[in-house]
Amino acid sequence: MSLLGGLRNCLAFLTIIPVGMDNDGVLQAAKYMPLFPVIGAAIGFLAGALVWALDPILPSLVVGMLGLGFILLITGVHHTDGLLDFGDGVMFHGSPEEKLRVMRDPQTGAGGLSIGLVVLLGTAFSIAELSPIIVVQSLTASETAAKFSMVFQAWAGKSAHEGLNTPFIDAMHGKRGHIRLATAFILFIAVLTTALQITVALSVIFSVLITAAATLLIAHRHFGGITGDVLGATNDLSRLVSLLAVLVMINWA
Repeated sequence: MSLLGGLRNCLAFLTIIPVGMDNDGVLQAAKYMPLFPVIGAAIGFLAGALVWALDPILPSLVVGMLGLGFILLITGVHHTDGLLDFGDGVMFHGSPEEKLRVMRDPQTGAGGLSIGLVVLLGTAFSIAELSPIIVVQSLTASETAAKFSMVFQAWAGKSAHEGLNTPFIDAMHGKRGHIRLATAFILFIAVLTTALQITVALSVIFSVLITAAATLLIAHRHFGGITGDVLGATNDLSRLVSLLAVLVMINWA
């Protein structure tokens, strides 16, 4: 599999863009997981361009909601579904096995609904607060950060059970795991330092690493490891935290 083929499978896995996925596309996406930040940068850039174009003609809150809606649409709400399941699992009182069972339940409970509302509304409002001057750069950086957080977590965590998460965790472990993490981190740093001022970029990097690590600890405590839902939740949480970091640094400056 060529680098271009790996990038195509990552794009097909992370978005609804009809580029076609190979029969072993999930395994190839796992192998090329270090390219996730590149896909994130492309998604964020497109979302930022949309927000920038709509800003002069619509109220900021509406633009923020539409910007988030575009991200959810192009990603197929794949990660947000994980966020809702993660919320249900964490809030359920029981053993790790029972919590995993709750996460697999197709019905969304109060825990998932609550965390979903907070994260999604917080993200939309954060987008609405971004100046048109920096909105493209900020969304490019935040979506890159969100995708890197999943790479970091797959490298640092262990699988709670066999599932969609397993190929990615397996790919990020072993003798090539450190190389893949380093590759993803270099891409992550390159995008952020290009898009944002260095102090803002460092703030985003630090906050996203803390978010991914904290979510990992919560997952290990509640589920005995990470699942695909945990990775999805980390993606959405990291997007919000990175946008908040940008806003904090801008207001502080």
